[in-house]
Amino acid sequence: MSRAPDDGLVRCGWVDSASELYRDYHDQEWGRPVRDPAALFERVSLEAFQSGLSWLVILRKRENFRRAFADFDVEAIARYTDADVARLLGDAGIVRNRAKIEATIANARATIDLGSTDLAELLWSFAPPPRPRPAALSEIPAVTPESTAMARELKRRGFRFVGPTTAYALMQATGMVDDHVQTCWVPSATA
Repeated sequence: MSRAPDDGLVRCGWVDSASELYRDYHDQEWGRPVRDPAALFERVSLEAFQSGLSWLVILRKRENFRRAFADFDVEAIARYTDADVARLLGDAGIVRNRAKIEATIANARATIDLGSTDLAELLWSFAPPPRPRPAALSEIPAVTPESTAMARELKRRGFRFVGPTTAYALMQATGMVDDHVQTCWVPSATA
């Protein structure tokens, strides 16, 4: 792991400044509004794989996940068979967890089953009204009424590995909420 140069910028306390990959993710991606359905499906999938693990583990394997899951093409993943599950379980480049792999396939099928409802439209319908940035990490919740409602609706529609905590992490990562702390240098992004 290479040590990122100290640029003197104040970041959210969860950022491991020793990891350039983690710092770049925080600076350029986390909390930025994502409305593209394909990009949102990737984020739903990666958040599910992250459950119980460090986000840095997922970031380091992200390109492998993209390769293994056909760049998160919903149509392609929805056609995955038991042979694909076996292939993925043998892929050391990703997190080899059968339940999470099967959840990604089920979530692709559930996304297709949304029909005329767009995944972005569905997910963003749970975004709360904008609020001030938190002063400290301790003010950031793990679960909100909105993330609980999102998780409940996604589960009702056949999605898996989408509990309220995972749903809130998705909301943070995709800019549905802005949980950069007030002292963080990253400018506020509006949806």
